[in-house]
Amino acid sequence: MSMRPYAILILLRVVAPPGHGALPGARLCARRRFTILLRSSVIFLLGATSFAQIPVPDHPLATLKQVHPRLLVSEADFARLRELINADATAAGIYADLKSQADQILDQPTVTHQVAGRDMLAESRLCLERVYTLALVYRMSGQEKYRDRARTELRTAASFADWNPSHFLDVAEMTHALAIGYDWLYRDLTPQDRALLRAAITEKGLDEATKSYKNRDRWTLAPHNWNLVCNGGISLGALAIADEDSQRAESILKQSIASIQLAMASYAPDGGWAEGPSYWQFGTTYAALYLAGLKSALDTDFGLSNALGFAHTGDFRLYFQGTSGTFSFADAQQRPSAPVMFWLAKRFSQPVFAWDELRHLANHDRFRALDLVWYQAVGQDPVSAKWPTRKIFEGVNVGFLRNDWLAPDATWIGVKGGRNNVNHSHLDLGSFVLDAHGTRWALDLGGDNYNLPGYFGAERFNYYRTSTVAHNTVLLDNENQDPMANAPMTLEDGVITIDLAAAYPRKVRKFLRSVERTPQNAIVIRDDIEALNPVEALWGMLTDAEISLNGRYATLRKGNATLAIEIVSPKDAEFDSVSTMPSRNIENPNTGTRKLLVRLKKKVTSVHIEVEFR
Repeated sequence: MSMRPYAILILLRVVAPPGHGALPGARLCARRRFTILLRSSVIFLLGATSFAQIPVPDHPLATLKQVHPRLLVSEADFARLRELINADATAAGIYADLKSQADQILDQPTVTHQVAGRDMLAESRLCLERVYTLALVYRMSGQEKYRDRARTELRTAASFADWNPSHFLDVAEMTHALAIGYDWLYRDLTPQDRALLRAAITEKGLDEATKSYKNRDRWTLAPHNWNLVCNGGISLGALAIADEDSQRAESILKQSIASIQLAMASYAPDGGWAEGPSYWQFGTTYAALYLAGLKSALDTDFGLSNALGFAHTGDFRLYFQGTSGTFSFADAQQRPSAPVMFWLAKRFSQPVFAWDELRHLANHDRFRALDLVWYQAVGQDPVSAKWPTRKIFEGVNVGFLRNDWLAPDATWIGVKGGRNNVNHSHLDLGSFVLDAHGTRWALDLGGDNYNLPGYFGAERFNYYRTSTVAHNTVLLDNENQDPMANAPMTLEDGVITIDLAAAYPRKVRKFLRSVERTPQNAIVIRDDIEALNPVEALWGMLTDAEISLNGRYATLRKGNATLAIEIVSPKDAEFDSVSTMPSRNIENPNTGTRKLLVRLKKKVTSVHIEVEFR
């Protein structure tokens, strides 16, 4: 099967599933929605040609290892990990934390078939985390109580009537859970247990995926996180039972190899990810799980890890982290750790990736067990590796400036261009996030509750957090940016420049935003706007700091830290601040935040707004 049929079909289908992956902008009329789809698909297809398409092998299971475990680890790897936790204090700390979590799980009730809104992701993920933790602790300690509790969890999930196939992420993560349990605990499962788990993986996972591939369901064609997660979870299930059901497993692998290349192309050319840091982590973790599963079970990943940009996607994580958190654009949340950085470090011989995860180990998030499975003891900081302090990611048009990689009080700014019509996007072109003096000053609020009515549909950009008003950019005539807009970015002589004209059609003939860090370590943001007719231009920045205003000057305070801000131009402009409380009480109230504004004296047809932070 060639990749080409999948690529062509993107032009004809909505590429984002409903729920957690729905394409924003559904409130637009049908013609404009189709235009958005067509434009993003053409852009994607052009990007997809930038790496060599890998043909699907006729017999992907030809090199299958006929032993268990074969997913991510071998029996020898488990032995190595036991030695590791006896010899390495950091690894021992990870294991101690896992064992503590496993002990807590012992007395907790099992997962339930509980659908919240449209999904049961909470239960699928709970099952997955428990299986990883209990199975790994059992294989390290040999204590049967962990094995027995893992088997109870697996039997419960296997006995569900279904894994909510209408929201396929649920199926993928539950298939992943049972695949790991089946493979890692294979020698300790009774024949009845094996039959039960194998039937569940087959009927509730692989067979549902087969339907999706046949019907060209949206996730099979998507260039975003859904593709990576669904192909990854399902393929691990296929590899787990491949020696016992080779025909079904081979069919799944063939289709996943064709499908996943659509999403792998999204890392081109330089490793950025358009859905923001949270979905970078979700999707990239599953990309690594998929590739690592192929490698451990088949001794090959068929060259898929050589996709253009993928070797540098760990760079993206390093750059989108400031001193006080991440640039949480789109529907993002803060993700303190990313075990996938260990895997990327080993695969691409990049110790800076390992350094990043080593510094975050105390603040773990999901997939804690993978921190031990993929653990790398040696890292290298970006300074000694001579990483630049200025960088833009051309594929997604997101850029970063900093004065230092290691100082806790470093100045760091992230700024966003790119496209409004990508999965999980907000109308946020030109928005920025700023850290200085060890403090986060300019905020991105991230996403709101996914179960809000029409959040992935007709109401998408009527909610505060997804609209332009909630972002650190310029609002023209109090209107949203165009959901179809694309804002290209350049970096020249240390200055990041974004062309924002397309975000305000029928309003401007020119709109350039530039961001610079001066030799005195100030941050300067300049907006040059030429409007077709007089417009109200309102510069804005969200903050959770205490705000003091004095005409062209403002001071932000958080604890003992302060940030001075000056309106350099226009000289007659003044600072103001307004509430960030949404008009509807069903939305997040954004407690503790306000929006700092630059108010001009009148409407303008031409204006240069310059704001300096120091």
